[in-house]
Amino acid sequence: MNEPPTVTVVERPRATNDHVASGEDRAVLDAIRCEAINLAIWARGFAPPLPAAHCWAEIDDIGLTAPVRDLDVALRRALDDAGYPAACVAGLAVDVTALAGSVARIADCDRVSVRLEIVETDACRRFHADHVTVRLITTYAGRGTQWLADADAAALRRGADPADLPIHSLAPGDVALFKGLRWSPERAIVHRSPPIAATGEQRLVLVIDPAPTEPVAAVSP
Repeated sequence: MNEPPTVTVVERPRATNDHVASGEDRAVLDAIRCEAINLAIWARGFAPPLPAAHCWAEIDDIGLTAPVRDLDVALRRALDDAGYPAACVAGLAVDVTALAGSVARIADCDRVSVRLEIVETDACRRFHADHVTVRLITTYAGRGTQWLADADAAALRRGADPADLPIHSLAPGDVALFKGLRWSPERAIVHRSPPIAATGEQRLVLVIDPAPTEPVAAVSP
């Protein structure tokens, strides 16, 4: 009896690279603390209520920095001001705040910077590593962030053509922690936004970074 052909799934790899931790439980995100891990993927396959795509042209991007304890209130205001439908505001605010809490706990910080953007260009289209300690990215709608295995990132640095390398992609709804250059200068994960320019595609992308604590103002005697 012939054996069935082996199929390699690139969209959501499980154990193809020993520097990547992936699982269906939020706890997998804690693996980013391990020295050997530079990408942790929570394959949750979930998104909160989202605005219909035909409404996206009327919605502004959001960028804010706040203490995690104040984030829910700040997000609800920002989402409302940006034009998100009222039916989406609470669910998005709750989800983003929960994800920000994970970043704050893992990065041991009290403040985070949040970006929620509708992307329709080739933003960050070149493979790169981020100048951060750690960055959370989830694509609520549209194509997910693409990344390279460490060995292929090394080949890229030696001059390999990206088109000749196997490119892995996060699935919509996946939550990923990307280890950056400030945490691991030699082994930060290399990734990029998927090229979508001129395709008519759009992506709704959330990015959360740890933010430095605000300096305490000097008090004159």
